[in-house]
Amino acid sequence: PDSGLNERLNILLLGSDSRSGDKYGHADTMILLTVDPISKTAGMLSIPRDLWVTIPGYGENRINQAFFFGKQNGYPGGGPALAMKTIQDHLGIPVHFYILVDFEGFQEIVDILGGIDIDVPTTINDPTYPDNDGGYDPFFIEAGTHTLDGHEALRYARTRNTFGGDFARARRQQQILLAIRDKALKLNMISKIPELWDSLAQTIDTNMQLSDVLTLAKFVDNIGPDRIQAVVIDSDLTTAHVIPDTGASVLLPLREKIQTVVTE
Repeated sequence: PDSGLNERLNILLLGSDSRSGDKYGHADTMILLTVDPISKTAGMLSIPRDLWVTIPGYGENRINQAFFFGKQNGYPGGGPALAMKTIQDHLGIPVHFYILVDFEGFQEIVDILGGIDIDVPTTINDPTYPDNDGGYDPFFIEAGTHTLDGHEALRYARTRNTFGGDFARARRQQQILLAIRDKALKLNMISKIPELWDSLAQTIDTNMQLSDVLTLAKFVDNIGPDRIQAVVIDSDLTTAHVIPDTGASVLLPLREKIQTVVTE
């Protein structure tokens, strides 16, 4: 059947750390999703927040500042638009859509699905996981298979108290996306998207229309897990660097290596 999709689509998924009362926030999670209807394949590219890039109009900075600047300074289309433009320029590929989810929105999605099934590779013990009031909300999960509700899935996605730091965190976030996909397909959620659209509009910001989402969902239903490639821009694709003036620890992109991954 004709899916209505006839060319590659690239979608920037942004996870914002904004909470109530936090006007701007940062997009500390950036995952570029790509879907190719010709080869019937899809991919995920996680972009680390500390990647040192040129932000159009703002010079060199961490890539997660693009969202902040765009939102704070009234860039046309706001934070998501400047983040899209920055990634387009840096990777040399078009970014057609964005989906912006904050903490509440993420938890709501997982809870609507009745939780997600995650195979935790190694035990995580994070006694200093932050709560929202300046204190701690200790997070502990043993290795093995678990069904996580929205609150637990968010903590699993956000904790940094693991070997591998931000790179390991990016891989967990990709794992969560695949788990959300699996559960949504298992529950036949595609047919329920129209009724969920209005309620999720309160917690998800996107420039996609309902028709775009339905077209994409029907197509993704036909892409098996073995046809989805997941890559993290990690220590193999970057060099750790300290900015002399500020002492900030950042990641310098190894452009040729990143370009090879993007092309794949």
